[in-house]
Amino acid sequence: MNGSAPKDTADLAPVHVIGGGLAGSEAAWQLARAGVPVVLHEMRPQRATDAHKTRDLAELVCSNSFRSDDFETNAVGLLHEEMRRLDSLVIGCADGHRVPAGAALAVDREGFARAVTAALEAEPLVTVERGEIDALPPAEWSSVIVATGPLTSPGLSKVICELTGQDQLAFFDAIAPIVHKDSINFDVAWFQSRYDKGDGKDYINLPMTRAQYDDFIAALLAAEKHQFKDWEKDTPYFEGCLPIEVMAERGPKTLSFGPMKPVGLTNPHDPGMRMAAVVQLRQDNALGTLYNMVGFQTKLTYGEQVRVFRTIPGMENAEFARLGGIHRNTFINSPRLLDPVLRLRDQPRLRFAGQITGCEGYVESAGIGLLAGRFAAAERLHRAPAPPPATTSIGALLNHITGGAQPETFQPMNANFGLFPPLPTDDLPKKERPRGRDRKVLLSRRALADLDGWIGAQRQAAE
Repeated sequence: MNGSAPKDTADLAPVHVIGGGLAGSEAAWQLARAGVPVVLHEMRPQRATDAHKTRDLAELVCSNSFRSDDFETNAVGLLHEEMRRLDSLVIGCADGHRVPAGAALAVDREGFARAVTAALEAEPLVTVERGEIDALPPAEWSSVIVATGPLTSPGLSKVICELTGQDQLAFFDAIAPIVHKDSINFDVAWFQSRYDKGDGKDYINLPMTRAQYDDFIAALLAAEKHQFKDWEKDTPYFEGCLPIEVMAERGPKTLSFGPMKPVGLTNPHDPGMRMAAVVQLRQDNALGTLYNMVGFQTKLTYGEQVRVFRTIPGMENAEFARLGGIHRNTFINSPRLLDPVLRLRDQPRLRFAGQITGCEGYVESAGIGLLAGRFAAAERLHRAPAPPPATTSIGALLNHITGGAQPETFQPMNANFGLFPPLPTDDLPKKERPRGRDRKVLLSRRALADLDGWIGAQRQAAE
């Protein structure tokens, strides 16, 4: 789908893309490169947001870093390389406006956004329309990509709520950390459900003595917390999902009678142990490689999370696929609502892309926008949309948000190797399996080989 536009697409109806952020810009670019006309709707500058400062498309409102560019041992760096091979506008402009940042891909944010804007405004098949879309797109828009991000305007948020049946989308979303299972110390931890409910082994359990619990509460209360931005301060907490440190502030025993209660459990490593508290981890993906820290949504700074949570017995060497956070966010329950090619199941003319689908991060947002654009283009050109292999970084992320994650506990997620299907070597005895860097290199090599095969198949189908 790369290269010049086909000759027979002049009379195609346009695809409408709502939102000119990273995902919307990337989707529009992919559509145009496939020869499909696009109307890209961006409400700025007619309607401002509290975070954006310019009228540029793809404006970066937080960090200027796209994180690690190491494609051999980092899932985000691998996603960069995959997107380069997929003719990504976002990564191309990032490479062109790179600034020194060690192994990370960081950009001159103003130069980057101006480059994305210039590329799209110069593309004959892209029409940029300024103005807010605050109602259900009209029926004559037969293909729509909603890529409005975490700062979706109130009017469109209301429409999305009505479409998806959710009571609300925008609130202080408190996110719990996610831990790689293979970094947990099972000399301390064990599998068990409280009172052996379910299959009796639904949770990983980490026990605490009274002294350990008291020290943990003290560290939690003393740790540095993120401060809210001015435009976030009036958004209330979701009472059913309070940050763990807010619960701890309500009294030292609150957590031991809440998410850390030790009842209904027996420590097989020390059956006579009097446990003052237990931290439970719940499986977070279908592969069983990632576990969510139950009740540990938090607004601690990232560094403090790592420091404090590694004091929990069994998590001394914990590796985190995602750290916790709390911020105003707008996202849908994609595993429940979207099909494998990002269409809303109840209204398939509508696709969703970017952070509103529950992917976290600049590159992840752009990557899902890239796929949404390609899927919509394939449909316009009367071809069946084909998802990329789940063994790739972009495919693993897509698979996670469209079915790999548990809908009941779905939260925004970055690209990470915990989302990838296992390697054949994972079936070997534990001592013989590649681990650490060696395993990541094998995952990356498999990903790029599979991606190249998929790209070749897509080109062949387009001929």
